[in-house]
Amino acid sequence: MSRFTITELMPGGPRQVVRHPMGDQRGAFTRLFCDEDLKEAGWTGPLRQANHSWTEHAGTVRGMHFQRAPHAETKLVMCLSGAVWDVAVDIRPNSHTFLTSISVELSAKNNTALLLPPGFAHGFQTLCDDVELLYFHSAIHAPEAASGLHPLDPRLAIPWPEKVTIMSDADGSRPMLTDEFWKVTL
Repeated sequence: MSRFTITELMPGGPRQVVRHPMGDQRGAFTRLFCDEDLKEAGWTGPLRQANHSWTEHAGTVRGMHFQRAPHAETKLVMCLSGAVWDVAVDIRPNSHTFLTSISVELSAKNNTALLLPPGFAHGFQTLCDDVELLYFHSAIHAPEAASGLHPLDPRLAIPWPEKVTIMSDADGSRPMLTDEFWKVTL
């Protein structure tokens, strides 16, 4: 029996990964990552980095982040505490779904993760206070390749479920998209 149920959310794009805990009178055991099982979901390459984030207040938006080639990465994101509205935006210039977003609620209770292949920007909004996320990355963070989209860009029209209360200066100062955006992903 697989420890994960995998659902494709966009052709060639992000996949929802639902974990299946095993429980008994002691509690539960949940596999968070297995490269062999996650190959079906599109996990590529080694596990190069793991990161943890804590966000204090509901309504906070982090994102929309990505790394440009040759440092583009596959990313698996899961919620350890609280809940988020997790968003991926297709930034593959030749894709039929270019600049389209998908959203999934990730929470400590629903055992759901989002696996993003290269070519997607990622961000989230906290749905409650005190949220913790865990990220697995197939590439090491490369500051020179780090980039992002403005989370409130009207061209993206991301359906944030709550009023955006907090955003970093870096995310809030990103420029709005132009018709030349596709060039930054090459």
